[in-house]
Amino acid sequence: MSVRVVEGVEYAAEAGFRPLLLDLYLPSASPGVASPVVLFVHGGGWRRGTRRDFGHEFAGWRPSPFERIAEAGFAVASVDYRLSGEARYPAQLHDVRAAVAWLGGHGGEHGFDGSRIVAWGESAGAHLAALAALTGPGIGTVVGWYGVYDLAAMPDPDDPGSRESRLLGAPVGDVPDLAAEASPIAHVHAGAPPFQLWHGTADRFVPMAQSERMAAALDAAGVPVELRRVEGADHVWRGVPDVAAVFAASLDFARGALM
Repeated sequence: MSVRVVEGVEYAAEAGFRPLLLDLYLPSASPGVASPVVLFVHGGGWRRGTRRDFGHEFAGWRPSPFERIAEAGFAVASVDYRLSGEARYPAQLHDVRAAVAWLGGHGGEHGFDGSRIVAWGESAGAHLAALAALTGPGIGTVVGWYGVYDLAAMPDPDDPGSRESRLLGAPVGDVPDLAAEASPIAHVHAGAPPFQLWHGTADRFVPMAQSERMAAALDAAGVPVELRRVEGADHVWRGVPDVAAVFAASLDFARGALM
């Protein structure tokens, strides 16, 4: 299947900040059929990364992961969002929600169905994908790779230099209410979209307990959730002998949810 790429589409503009852009990867059109959408949210500790990053272990993939998702029949929208050096939380959530709204209003001109969205994120992007899905409409399912779901439960909550503290603009331990508001686990509710959560058992940066506790909270609320532990895997899938299998299983979950 051929893939058409449309780069640098402006999906939102905030006064005083750079334009917010996304890249579209569009599958070949099938007559009368509008493709569902994967909204991909990159990682980088909320302080680095771009919409062109799928994750460390995928940098050399040709075709790219984005193109492979499109070849499977999805449109893909990979988004930039304001980083923590540019703006504090909740700017990042507002940006992802703005991308969801843009997809909902522009599917017709690009041949996708903006009412059928899979939010797929890695690390900080998994946090934002989950938070967007739990706090607003428009997202039908979530794939989260090694995400942060409870900021207060991360190591060193009193460290002002941690990624989480930089996101909030203060040490996590000093702003418990804000940390809770920024944590997907605090927004779990009955009727939330299905989740697939992945985490490496040897993750040195985001403890696997983050995904385990999130999965338990979703399950307790009656939300369909699948927790996939990857034995021996570090953050960004370092140490995974077959990262293609993780990618394929995640894509299968997305396909099963929306196609």
